[in-house]
Amino acid sequence: MTQAEFSRVVENARMAQRLWEELPYGERAKRIKKAGQRLSEKQDEIVEIIHRENGKLVIDALASEIIPALMAVPYYAHAGRRLCKSRKIRGGNPLTIYKRSTMVYKPWGVIGIISPWNYPFSIPLSEVIMALLAGNAVILKTASLTPGAGRVIGEILKASDLPPGLFTNVEMPGEEAGSVFINGGIDKLFFTGSTGTGKKIMALAAGRLLPVTLELGGADAAIVCKDADIDRVVPGLIWTGFSNAGQACGGVQRVLVHAGIYSQVLEKLKQKVEALRPGKDIGPLVSVRRKETLQKQVDACLAQGAVIAAQSPVYNAPDSENLFFPAIVLTGVRAGMPIMDDEIFGPVIALIPVNDDEEAVSIANTSPYALTASVWSGNHRRAKKLAERVNAGALMINDHLMSHGLAQTPWGGFGDSGLGRTHGEEGFREMLKAKVLIDDILPGAKREPWWQPYSQKVNTGLTALGTLLGASGLLKRIAALPAVIGFFLLSWKKDGDKN
Repeated sequence: MTQAEFSRVVENARMAQRLWEELPYGERAKRIKKAGQRLSEKQDEIVEIIHRENGKLVIDALASEIIPALMAVPYYAHAGRRLCKSRKIRGGNPLTIYKRSTMVYKPWGVIGIISPWNYPFSIPLSEVIMALLAGNAVILKTASLTPGAGRVIGEILKASDLPPGLFTNVEMPGEEAGSVFINGGIDKLFFTGSTGTGKKIMALAAGRLLPVTLELGGADAAIVCKDADIDRVVPGLIWTGFSNAGQACGGVQRVLVHAGIYSQVLEKLKQKVEALRPGKDIGPLVSVRRKETLQKQVDACLAQGAVIAAQSPVYNAPDSENLFFPAIVLTGVRAGMPIMDDEIFGPVIALIPVNDDEEAVSIANTSPYALTASVWSGNHRRAKKLAERVNAGALMINDHLMSHGLAQTPWGGFGDSGLGRTHGEEGFREMLKAKVLIDDILPGAKREPWWQPYSQKVNTGLTALGTLLGASGLLKRIAALPAVIGFFLLSWKKDGDKN
């Protein structure tokens, strides 16, 4: 798709959006719910598309793509009614009680969404649904490795009887998409992908001051406390570290285990990892390029002294590419290694012993990424307090990675993990422009007392008002009242009256 063609898509989307925005929210929600029903009917087909395009195991596709999407549609359809409504703002001071403020939420217009290959269906679908419910038009580009996901989202949305042009799935090379979208006239851009590409997109968007929401990389930490249930910790780490072949920005990468249980965790983890079945418990990587990059990262760690403490069976697939990569547990890691400083994006985790909570939090917070993290402990109160000290956008207790599947929870991080939020109320509000409406209800008032022409009475009144608002002594405040009252009485003075 050329820049000119894309611009025409934007123009058509803008015309359709005006019609769509005028529909009552209930009608928009009713139509979008039909897409959810169509999704349920086509779930087997969608799973097959995901499996065929990026190699994700069928169970992984069902658990992380289909089920979250089926929960998301009705949730956003219901929550959106409240989130789109105007809401009154509570007053800040009795002296300005006559200024009534209301937050008004309006759609941006045309939303652009550029989505990734690792969760090619569930990530864009939630964003598309929220954008449409909020009254926007949507232009979606899924990853070049997984174009079928974008096409099937378009098929599902046909059940919603959308105005022609309101939703468009476009296809183009990934390296061109950011520039084409930004220069094409969209009103806001949502990008999910690598940190490097996200920074380039943000720089391009700065030329237009185009608002962007960036969901980028992660190098998540899991803190395993001394009182953690090892029988839960180990299978939990395996799932969050190796599901989708570890190709998840919110999957665990650095496991910080209390020294008192470190050997037990490592021993049990080794048993479980070595029993993983390629093709049944862990799938292939998405591409040869991804496999080559991952191998270089592991080799760099080993060259700097890391040790492979556990590894799943190596699988020589019959196809020529053989995209399977064994699940690996590294020990002996330190700062400066890719596993500590970079995003790995594969089935590789590091086990790191720590002496106490302070050391665990310190290591967890050294990463430039701050997407998600978890704390594993038998004491939930303690775990929550510890989790709050970790610099991450989503924090989980005795679980990891699954928060993206909860439609009601926001998703996003800090630092190199991006900015803005998707999912939940915060994510829905990203689809809306927030405007404040301030209404003056003071009866009969002709002016504000601080308007020109200025006079000594205005100066005296403002000075007295400052005393009333900030003075520490009660007597000083009482003494300021007459001048303050006289100041506000200026509101009823007509033009030409002396101050």
